[in-house]
Amino acid sequence: MRQLSAYVARSVLASLLGVLAILVGIDALTAFINESGSINANYTYLNVMTYIGMTVPSRIYEFIPFASLIGCLIGLGALAGNSELVIMRASGVSLLRIVWFVIRPTLLVIFVGVMLAEYLVPYADQSATTYKALKRSGSGQVEQKFRSNLWNKEGTEFMHFNIVAPGGELLYGVTRYQFDDQRNLKQASFSESAVFRRDHWVEENVAITHIEPNRTHVEQQVQRRWQTDLSPKLLNLISIPKESLSIGGLHSYARYLQDQGQDSQPLWLEFWGKVLQPLSVLSLVLVAISFIFGPLRQVTMGFRVFTGVIFGMTFWISQKMLGPSSLVYEFPPVIAVLVPIAVFMLIGALLLRRAA
Repeated sequence: MRQLSAYVARSVLASLLGVLAILVGIDALTAFINESGSINANYTYLNVMTYIGMTVPSRIYEFIPFASLIGCLIGLGALAGNSELVIMRASGVSLLRIVWFVIRPTLLVIFVGVMLAEYLVPYADQSATTYKALKRSGSGQVEQKFRSNLWNKEGTEFMHFNIVAPGGELLYGVTRYQFDDQRNLKQASFSESAVFRRDHWVEENVAITHIEPNRTHVEQQVQRRWQTDLSPKLLNLISIPKESLSIGGLHSYARYLQDQGQDSQPLWLEFWGKVLQPLSVLSLVLVAISFIFGPLRQVTMGFRVFTGVIFGMTFWISQKMLGPSSLVYEFPPVIAVLVPIAVFMLIGALLLRRAA
């Protein structure tokens, strides 16, 4: 039985990894074509390839559910096409045991995906963004046109950062706007960079514009001490797109926005999407298994792949539609994530019951 389990696992895992490699490769190629329009004297083809390579972990994580569905259809479908599944059933191997044979390698892929999302993707995506901006700017100098649109508010001061380096202890292009209690702009400053020193920031090459009732004047400073509650840890959360944040980072950032009285629902939606992604993968795999033992037992491989694409797109679209709906109609984001999972698990369970 152990050899049979390993045989089924190898077949499914090989198909799953093959599909995953193809999907990630196509996505990376598309990204390369899109990025080629930004190539200049500073940002070369080699830089584009390096940037795309740094984003591969997030692309792998993104396509794991889709690849699991199609990979299981191909791997298990090949066994069905060779009548190997029929032989297994005739030898006394139960349907539930075969289901477990298929799910075991999928659990390994799920585990790898969770580890990528939790420990590698946040750092890799932030490093890629920083690398791209620095290469495009040339000579390491950050211009205003390369803004990352990262804003933060603290009291009556608004801050904008062009680039936040990995680790959050180094900033490039720091713009600060200070208002009074009547919301009148009192001072604006721009510094080329800022470095965190224990409990404060040190700004470099600062230009400060003082705004007075009848005039403005500019003051230049080589260095300026900046005391703020904005820490590198918090910057790491703010600077990374919510899609790239780890589960712990999403939870911390959502709590922070709640404490600040800001809208945290998009972060909670992303949080529950990542927490429940293993269930999403298992629901799609269950549907794939039920199809092989049910309506797709005797069809061609091409039709199986086509069916997998249709159901994978249906699952993806339903989550993408329910997610924004939860933000508009203010129902819990966890429901928006769970409904497609529950529906697909129910479909898979019913089809397997009919095949048993």
